[in-house]
Amino acid sequence: MKRHKAVVMSSVLLSLGALGALGALGALGGVAVATPAVGDTRQESSAAVTVPVSNASTSAPHADPVVTAIERSAHPLRSTDPEGSLRDLQALGRMVRGADVVGLGEATHGSRDFFRMKHRVFRYLVEEKGFRSFALELPWSSGVRLDAYVVDGKGDLKDIAREEFQGSYRIWNNQDYLDLIEWMRTYNLRHPDDPVRFMGDDMGYAGPESYERVTGYVARRYPRLLDRVTELYRGLAPTTDAGTYSEEYFKLPLGERRERAERTGEVYELLRKQRPAAGADRRDHLWMVQHARAIHQMARGMAFDFEDEDQVAAMMKLRDQVMAENVAWWHRHTGDRILLSAHNTHVSYDSFDARYPKTQGAFLRGVLGGDYVSIGFTFYEGAFKAFGTEDNVMRTYRVGAAEPGSNEHTLDQARQEDYLLDLRTAPAPARAWLDKERATWNIGAGWPDPVKYTTALRKAHDILIHLHDVEATTYLGTP
Repeated sequence: MKRHKAVVMSSVLLSLGALGALGALGALGGVAVATPAVGDTRQESSAAVTVPVSNASTSAPHADPVVTAIERSAHPLRSTDPEGSLRDLQALGRMVRGADVVGLGEATHGSRDFFRMKHRVFRYLVEEKGFRSFALELPWSSGVRLDAYVVDGKGDLKDIAREEFQGSYRIWNNQDYLDLIEWMRTYNLRHPDDPVRFMGDDMGYAGPESYERVTGYVARRYPRLLDRVTELYRGLAPTTDAGTYSEEYFKLPLGERRERAERTGEVYELLRKQRPAAGADRRDHLWMVQHARAIHQMARGMAFDFEDEDQVAAMMKLRDQVMAENVAWWHRHTGDRILLSAHNTHVSYDSFDARYPKTQGAFLRGVLGGDYVSIGFTFYEGAFKAFGTEDNVMRTYRVGAAEPGSNEHTLDQARQEDYLLDLRTAPAPARAWLDKERATWNIGAGWPDPVKYTTALRKAHDILIHLHDVEATTYLGTP
């Protein structure tokens, strides 16, 4: 596999403005693609440089009725800093109401202000609204390992991050996410009888511990099935680091990848049909079956023909369905209210691209109805970390001011620089404007992205957090 295509397909499994990856894939096949969405872009070889900016509309009321309507219903945010007062988030609490799962997006995968705001929102939801789980678009097995850390203090966080945040997931190895996870651990030390938990809902990787959990349980409870399960899993568990394993998996012939999915599916169906015992044994059985399911989800995701754009789109639909199913499973079996962290593309109801058939948010709305709420992020200008789609090297990039006609350009004309906006209850002129599709920032794990993204914000989300400018996160992994 050529290096460029390997990078492209790696990014498909993160979110990627996933369609940045799909657009690049289309370009490989000679499919024409559009130019980037809005604003000018520049690359910076080192950490992002903060550029002083001001909002020219702060001096007087705006004449545009849409901007005036936004100003009337916007709730100012004091900061993205997770420490200190949370009083300005009380408006968000009223918007969320009694939702069991809140999807909180991000307009880039590498800006510190989105990550810090997620930390801040999660802290508020935990302390004021009884939320107890944080879900991330991260493999299930990686989430299980992080959950053991935040609940029981197992392992060293920096080691876990280095070992689990690999391949396309390495963007999560940043100081802001580690700060959030450390806050969760500290919270649990203070509240051992009412802990917060961490889950990964994605299907991009299944670590060796997942195979060990399944076979270990089978050996204890269903010894007559052990030989069969062992044989079906033979040669599948990773024996290298996560990044190497995923890269090598992509290189396997399609037939072999499909044969592996048949084997993992047979194990999952075999164990799912077993009759569990009562009480604690029944709970152990449910978790064991979920581990087997996560292994099969990974194998199913890898069993598509990545040379076929229709197959890639089908895989992306499966991926969002899997992520939604895992979140719903976690909510159902833990009883926790969940903050779901992912790209805007995933938490939204409406796809940002025709090649992205159905989103995690749409699947969750189908399962949970009004108990799922989607919050999107927008920003006017700023910086982010991303890996180069040509060479897979992590860098800081900066985009200039959003262009006139884009969602972000109009949103930024409001007097409030950073604010919350309930899209469902905004005044009529704002709702009419929010219902129309326009160019929008939609930056994933890889850059540059040749695809032009558009969305109607009110069809995509229930609530919006707008930030005037953002800066790149502090990345802790290898370039």
